[in-house]
Amino acid sequence: MFEALLGNGLILKKIIESIKELVTEVNFEVTSEAISLQAMDASHVALVVLVLRASEFEEYRCDRPQTLGVSITNLAKLLKIAGNDDSIILRAEDEAHVLTLVFTGKNNEKMCEFNLNLLTLDSEHLGIPEQEYSAEVTMSSSEFSRICRELTQVTDTLNLSVDKESVKFAVSGDIGTGSITMKANNSDKSEEKLILNVSDTVSMAFALRYLNLFNKASSLSDEVVLSLSPEVPVVLKFAFDLGELKYFLAPKIAEDA
Repeated sequence: MFEALLGNGLILKKIIESIKELVTEVNFEVTSEAISLQAMDASHVALVVLVLRASEFEEYRCDRPQTLGVSITNLAKLLKIAGNDDSIILRAEDEAHVLTLVFTGKNNEKMCEFNLNLLTLDSEHLGIPEQEYSAEVTMSSSEFSRICRELTQVTDTLNLSVDKESVKFAVSGDIGTGSITMKANNSDKSEEKLILNVSDTVSMAFALRYLNLFNKASSLSDEVVLSLSPEVPVVLKFAFDLGELKYFLAPKIAEDA
């Protein structure tokens, strides 16, 4: 049997909202140590990797590893019913055909219980190799989200350049060109802080449409960490108390950019 209690159910609502437009059906791998998922988007351009540590749940039980095939679309619909202050229990029997969700109000004044039908899904677990990255950018997740959103007004491709002193976000479209440059600093203001760890200068292009989807996870974490190396996917990591959510995005090649 598997059962996990989240005292703060809002975080699960935010997680599912952060991935539902990228992946529609996923396998949750449930073990005694964590709940995890790994899923590609339909275009095989982006990869979503989620890990929720068992130790961070209020209560957690997993008698044996299970794979739970879930419609993210339908799960998101059910989670909308839960109040932001509700606790959430996730439960599945061994060889289960349903995932049970129990939402309980803050003062136990209301309890909702739903059974979500599970799916049998084919999926290949991708081995993600350990990678040394040329540049790592740590910055405010809300600021990165704002920059991507604003530059979408110019074009659909972001050119991202990082050196030891600054990061530059540049765009070029039919209406013109533009750029936003931020210098490394350790400001007390979280929205201004920018930490760079750079061994080699990097300049790459990415689809803003995907970055804007990834940035839905800014509600989970105040910071985002971008890891970049030439010709390999960029990684955006959002870390939070329960675990971490990572997005991998293949760079645009020159003729696409």
